[in-house]
Amino acid sequence: MTGVKTHLRVQDHFLTHTHTHTHTHTRAACWLCSSCCHHSGRAAATRCAGHWAEGAVSHSTKPPYTGPTVTRRAPADSRRTRTVPFWASLFWATPLSVFFLAGTDERAAARTACQRRRRFLGPPRGPMGIPALLLLLCCSAADRLASAGTSCSAAGAATCDQCLLRGPQCAWCAQENFTSERCDAPHVLREKGCAAGDALQFPASSLEVRRNRALGRNSSQISPQGLAVRLRPGSKMSFQVQVRQTEDYPVDMYYLMDLSASMVDDLKMIKGLGSTLSREMSKLTSKFRLGFGSFVEKALLPYIKITPEDLKNPCWGVDATCLPAFGYRHVLSLTNSTHQFNDIISRQQVSGNIDIPECGFDAIMQAAVCGDKIGWRNDSMRLLVFVSDSDSHFGMDSRLAGIVVPNDGRCHLDGRNEYAMSSLLEYPTLGQLTEKLVENNILLIFAVTDSVRHNYENYAKLIPGATVGVLASDSRNVLELIMTAYKELRSEVELEIVGDTEDLQISFTATCQDGSVHPGLKRCSHVKAGDTVSFNVTLELDKCLPGSRRFHLRPVGVQDALEVALESACECDCRRSPEPNSTHCSEGQGTMECGICICNTGFMGPRCECTEEKFQTSNCRAADGTETCSGQGECFCGQCICHPSSFGRVYGAFCECDDFSCLRFKGELCGGHGVCDCGECVCHRAWTGDYCNCSTSTDECVSGDGTLCSGRGQCVCGKCVCSMPGASGDTCEKCPTCGDTCSLVRSCAECHLQQEDSSQKDSCSHVCTAVHTAVSNATDFDEGLSVACTLQTGNECLLSFSLVERDHSNTIYNLKQYDCPEPPDIIMIVLGVSLSILTIGIILLVVWKLLVSVHDRKEVAKFEAERAKAKWQSGTNPLFRSSTSTFRNVTYKNTGSQKGNISLNGY
Repeated sequence: MTGVKTHLRVQDHFLTHTHTHTHTHTRAACWLCSSCCHHSGRAAATRCAGHWAEGAVSHSTKPPYTGPTVTRRAPADSRRTRTVPFWASLFWATPLSVFFLAGTDERAAARTACQRRRRFLGPPRGPMGIPALLLLLCCSAADRLASAGTSCSAAGAATCDQCLLRGPQCAWCAQENFTSERCDAPHVLREKGCAAGDALQFPASSLEVRRNRALGRNSSQISPQGLAVRLRPGSKMSFQVQVRQTEDYPVDMYYLMDLSASMVDDLKMIKGLGSTLSREMSKLTSKFRLGFGSFVEKALLPYIKITPEDLKNPCWGVDATCLPAFGYRHVLSLTNSTHQFNDIISRQQVSGNIDIPECGFDAIMQAAVCGDKIGWRNDSMRLLVFVSDSDSHFGMDSRLAGIVVPNDGRCHLDGRNEYAMSSLLEYPTLGQLTEKLVENNILLIFAVTDSVRHNYENYAKLIPGATVGVLASDSRNVLELIMTAYKELRSEVELEIVGDTEDLQISFTATCQDGSVHPGLKRCSHVKAGDTVSFNVTLELDKCLPGSRRFHLRPVGVQDALEVALESACECDCRRSPEPNSTHCSEGQGTMECGICICNTGFMGPRCECTEEKFQTSNCRAADGTETCSGQGECFCGQCICHPSSFGRVYGAFCECDDFSCLRFKGELCGGHGVCDCGECVCHRAWTGDYCNCSTSTDECVSGDGTLCSGRGQCVCGKCVCSMPGASGDTCEKCPTCGDTCSLVRSCAECHLQQEDSSQKDSCSHVCTAVHTAVSNATDFDEGLSVACTLQTGNECLLSFSLVERDHSNTIYNLKQYDCPEPPDIIMIVLGVSLSILTIGIILLVVWKLLVSVHDRKEVAKFEAERAKAKWQSGTNPLFRSSTSTFRNVTYKNTGSQKGNISLNGY
């Protein structure tokens, strides 16, 4: 085999590894990365997968390397140790770009190798974690790529056109004798026997250059000038557009001025503008023309006063003369005569209105759409200089004047070159204004005062190519402003899209004159005359188009453009030559088209062999009330045709069975130890259970001493289930709580120590017999055969004895008990408790006595204080009654002599 260079891409660096690919070197390349196998050809790729399928790689096949290694243990079936260079593990998953360029057979071989290697590596952990994780990603990509046709065939496309709509990766086999699924990926269809050529319907996206004149001063500023693109929905097509800034490019400049009364000083300042502007522009281009137009406001309330005096002379109130208000007036068409421009400017007069905003947008609209009147050239840079010191009306502002008819975006200049529909149509919206400026490729320069600069900057953000300059109060800097704006516009190259691009995704990447690349941008700045910039344009179609479509790409402000004719590739070529009443369709009961029969009315079936009379869905139901073909197929001529499934095969007379609905164990169908048959697992030999996850082998349950589960459990599904409390381990070999011989005879030894009389000692014989143990008082025994035991009893004493073990019995010698804790002193405990109670009682009595004494003292002190405060004085006892009572006779009249009172002594 000839020598081949294998290029492996690791991240962004290319490492080259050269092999002379003999049989051994091919296997060495497979060790590095399965995806490099395709460089050795299909035979080598097949061998590559085969070597990995063997499950081992010999030492001689490893690539020469002496650096650090990583050792991994092979699966249990091989039990071999493989030493893999750590750097080589990095190559196993990274060169995805090589994998995606491989052919079908090579790709399948690489996929097999990936799967084998994934099982070899095991879970990603340790120092191999990152490479193994990358390998899993590589193999996942291989799985997805190997099943690329799944999305095409899963939905069951009935016709060629339906197949193409599944995605750009889908193709249709129009071969008549083709029996497999016709809609699938091209390589899958070829593997299934579909012939190449016209039989394989796979319309690809294409691009044709129709016009491509060279860039130059007298030819074009953009290249190419015409493209024809045929694009499949979901696919992408890219092409490059070049733009060159040419020297001495023609310029048309239309000066549009606000002639409201506030602009009177500005009008005086620009009397000689034509000459100076022409002189400065001649330094940049020899093909310069000037034009002039003016505007004020709609001649309606509430924008102007409508008294007779105001209609004739809006400035009569300030003893001045000015023109009646008007909307827009085109004064001078574009000309290269600066004398004529200056003469026109010198004869202009201002007018007046009431509100501050003007009808500037009306004027811009008419200047943009009235190209014949203005005189715009087809090969020039069109500049519209808008000069004003006020904001502009737009949209529905005209509703204030009762105007409700939307602006139609058409030219309405009358014989006097005035806007005839000013009082009938609304102001244009910003959207309408932007549309017409872009459509006519006009660049707008807003020369406005600082008070309204912010508003016009917001407008300029919505209008492609628009710029804003701050105008002095008397327009003395208008020349500088215009020149600065022109140079700024000429130094930028920006592509704009003109036309219908609905359902079309367009992305740009700009490569500017300095070589810098800007993804997502379609603009380059600081471009000089003679510089060339390029744009990479990518088109992606979302869905099929009803017909062809055209749109243009052009630099802002330049008339040259690239015309793109776009059509969608959604139809199969085989539809152009149908065979009506074909003999292949049940003797003429249908039309043969793209390898399938399109049946006439009343017939159905793959070959139109079934009539409506024979079409009985009851034969396709397992029982009354059930779904036709179990909901997993279609009924044709009384038979179920099962739907294909990406999960597996659907089969059965009623499509009631499949090979993928069985139970899973650890993510694998039937635990990986059986096959799924009609929803039930059929287990392989030596496996059982609903999941086929239960092994009947007992090899793993045999412990080191040859017993099953060490005698402490049962072997269930090939694994030990320990039944003895405390037992654990793979073969129940661990049992810390099962105890030793000393612990087993504890009950017998404790019983003998606790019992003193012979009658009680006889009762210990039952306890000792249960553990096959006897207690001996003899001191002569073989200490070499004895085991010294020391245990702690329930009463915290230490129990020591010597235990001699024999075949079927045990004997205890030197049974002793020591270090027992002393019993508590009951007398001292009772005395201490009694004294404590007595002391507490005395203390309580003393405290009670102290509290009573304190209380009595407080009461005595209170009484003494009240007695000291008392004051005594004399008075009559309220209970005393005098012994003498005096009464007066009310009927007695004293005539002369005075009588004394009658007193009655009551005693």
